[in-house]
This record gives sequence, C-alpha cells and structure tokens, in this order.
Amino acid sequence: MILIFGGAYQGKLSYALDRFGLTMDDVYECSNGNTEIPAAKKIIYRFDKWIEALVKNGIDTETAIKQFINAPGDSHNDSIVICDDISCGVVPPDPVMRAWREAVGRSLAALSQQSCEVIRLFCGIPSRLK
Repeated sequence: MILIFGGAYQGKLSYALDRFGLTMDDVYECSNGNTEIPAAKKIIYRFDKWIEALVKNGIDTETAIKQFINAPGDSHNDSIVICDDISCGVVPPDPVMRAWREAVGRSLAALSQQSCEVIRLFCGIPSRLK
C-alpha cells in the first residue's frame, strides 16, 4: 500500500495519476456516505470522507481500519490511498466532527505503519516520509 496525504487542494490526486501512469478510471472516490470500499480500483481517493461516513454511521473506525488493512487476499495491499490531512486546522466545535478529525489522525498513523511508502504533498511538492 502507498499512502499519499496532505492538505486539501494540494495536488495529491494529480500527483498519483502522473507518477503511477493511471487514469480516473482507476480511481474510487469515497463519497456520498458510503461505508464500503471496493477492492477493484487502484486509487482510493478522499479516504477521509470514508472515515467521516464511518463516524457518522456509528461504525468503530479502529476496527474498520484494521479490516481495511487486513482485507483478505491482496485487495488493498497494492492500493494507493489518498487522504486529506485535516489535523492542522481549527478544532471543530461539533463533537461528531471532532471525533472524525481524531479518527482521521489515528487512521493515517495506522495506514502509515502498514504502507511501503508514505508521501506528504504540500503545495504540490511531494516529500517521501517512508
């Protein structure tokens, strides 16, 4: 697994598409409150939105992340996970959004431990952390 993270609108998806020679057909975008991630796509984009859906649906994020990482076979082992880093902004006053923010941070930590490569994008510039 490869983890690419950084702030919003920093060029994470464009970087991944260019670097790995992929197209939008290879991308699954987590959205619409969906709590399932299909294994068929190479790039899992907006992972933070998947975590938000889990939190809003009362699903334990720690368990879900472990299941994602340890999915049977190679379903996510060769995935490129793209996630917004939401830890640098203002702490939300809403308890659900605070829980989401914490869950994203914990998820990034868990994913980075399992990833063979971790890249942070800032202002469109990639920095390889692992």
